[in-house]
Amino acid sequence: MRILFFLYFLALPAVLFSQNDSREEGSKRSFSERLKGGKQKDTGKVASIDMYRFVTLERDTTYLDTSLTIEREYSHNYLRRDLFGLLAFPNEGQAYNTLQYSLTDYSPFPEMGFTAKHFNFLKVNQILYPSVATPVTELFFKSSLGRGQEVDSYFTANLSPNLNLSIAYKGLRSEGKYINQLSSTGSFRFTMSYHTTSKRYLIKSHFTSQDALNEENGGITTTEDFESEDPDYKNRQRLQVYLTDAESFLRAKRIFVDHVFRVNPSEAANNLYVTHQLNYENKMFQYYQPTLISAVGTQAVNRFGDAIVTSDLKDQTHYNKMYNKAGLIYENTTLGKFQFFVDDFRSNFYYNRILIKDEGVIPSTLSRKINNVGGQYEYWKNKWHGKFLLSKSISKQSISNVEAKLNYDLNDDFQFVFGYQNVSKLPDDIYNLYQSEYEAYNWFNNFENEKINVLSSTAVTPWFEASLQLSALTDHLYFENTATDDSQQIVTPNQFGGTIKYLSLKLSKELTFGKFALNNTVLYQKADQTEAVLNVPDLVTRNTLYFSNHFFQKALFLQAGITLNYFTNFYANDYSPVIGAFFVQQKKQIGNYPNLDFFINAKIQRTRVYFKAEHFNSAYTGNNYYSAPNNPYRDMMLRVGLIWNFFN
Repeated sequence: MRILFFLYFLALPAVLFSQNDSREEGSKRSFSERLKGGKQKDTGKVASIDMYRFVTLERDTTYLDTSLTIEREYSHNYLRRDLFGLLAFPNEGQAYNTLQYSLTDYSPFPEMGFTAKHFNFLKVNQILYPSVATPVTELFFKSSLGRGQEVDSYFTANLSPNLNLSIAYKGLRSEGKYINQLSSTGSFRFTMSYHTTSKRYLIKSHFTSQDALNEENGGITTTEDFESEDPDYKNRQRLQVYLTDAESFLRAKRIFVDHVFRVNPSEAANNLYVTHQLNYENKMFQYYQPTLISAVGTQAVNRFGDAIVTSDLKDQTHYNKMYNKAGLIYENTTLGKFQFFVDDFRSNFYYNRILIKDEGVIPSTLSRKINNVGGQYEYWKNKWHGKFLLSKSISKQSISNVEAKLNYDLNDDFQFVFGYQNVSKLPDDIYNLYQSEYEAYNWFNNFENEKINVLSSTAVTPWFEASLQLSALTDHLYFENTATDDSQQIVTPNQFGGTIKYLSLKLSKELTFGKFALNNTVLYQKADQTEAVLNVPDLVTRNTLYFSNHFFQKALFLQAGITLNYFTNFYANDYSPVIGAFFVQQKKQIGNYPNLDFFINAKIQRTRVYFKAEHFNSAYTGNNYYSAPNNPYRDMMLRVGLIWNFFN
């Protein structure tokens, strides 16, 4: 938080500085221009909004948006994105249960694991590289649940037309409403992008330092007390929880560099580029539990089974990764862009000891060394844009990836996207190796690669937006609870040897009636499987009825409405704090409850103010709302927020 306040004071005087203007030109740009996000042009002292660009690693360009729309209402949360398909846990900064499985991204490379703890951690492809005409600052604030707040401060400036720097910090402290539920997270980001005047050399680089501390209560022990609506339990601190002093902590640091050099001195119809990408990450996950015995009613229960120690249990997992990718790109204005690359992936997932058990030896380290060769072809002409990628390992640890994506933009009203992916993915490291002071949470496996086939399509029309996904998952990995006692969690990894067929169809449409609008999103999904491994609700829907209008000679823009979120009953995954991951369960269904939010948002110049009564119907529709089998969803809460953009 001290860093955050420093950034605020740093950002305020920065708006006094001015810079050269920049503007994107032309619909068809060379590779180096798309790397930068557009050409530079001196247009005088007035900077238009399209001179404030934000470029992704995939070279997609967006612009600074200070509007107040229903999409901005959906994304005004701690993750700063639309949460449709995710179900939040009781406190901010905790995990999210998955309602829409098609949100999952697939990479053939293995990751660390602890996936439930990574929702707030920004990935490489989520970092934006700005190019702005004048310094830009964005300040984000939202009240949290209980004492605390969530804030995000962002500042960027072009020190010259060729060089941009940005710095940001996002912080959260939220006490929560239940015992032992505090969340405290931080995310520091720094980016740098530079290109020579001739655009012969371009570089994008960033550094991130992210951490998340969560008190872990393991959920409430007696759900009947919560569901009874007994006035004595309106104070949620009176509900008994499994863990009163446990906590988890995840820390991650990353250095990333992506740069390109054009071999020919000046741009021509034929260009040759040399590319290199470096990604170094270091992570540490810790689970700490001073008191091992949990009280369930009047009984004492060892929630996670027998332990090697009697108190002050502390599990630490360390992980580091080094990824290098080098390639050549040949670009022809007629034929398209051809890329050939080789990469080197090395990782270490390790502990500070070797365990010798009756079942065998559990090593201290799981190391990976993977080398890939691959190629990518990109073509764009008129209304068509296609990208095709093929990569395969040439090392002992086998992985492969085939991707194809085709965009067709008929006009401003009709756009179509078709995609296909075939992945042979190594298991995340946590499935193959884990060590804990809990005796049952020690394993060493050699699971098969997961095989994933995904066929997807998206259509944008004047009548509706639709997305369809068909997936086939073979050798799917998951966690399951093997405990016979309902009060215990003995979570172990498993692999489903068959094939899971998954279908999802999402439709979106907004209907307008003068100053009123009805925004609708409906998701239907189905999983065909011989064992209940992939569990999702059949139907998820979000419907928002809202009013919007200008007031006071258009000095104020007001937006007010009600949002209904609903999903059908299903066996939702449960959460294990020991491994920071979700596991499959077949004992309790959740869902089939309406969740109503009332909001009033206002925009004055470039300042947007948000007021919301979240889940205001909780006191009238019964206490049957859950995020996971032992974790109730949030009660009614009044929250206020602010986003303030300012620049010269």
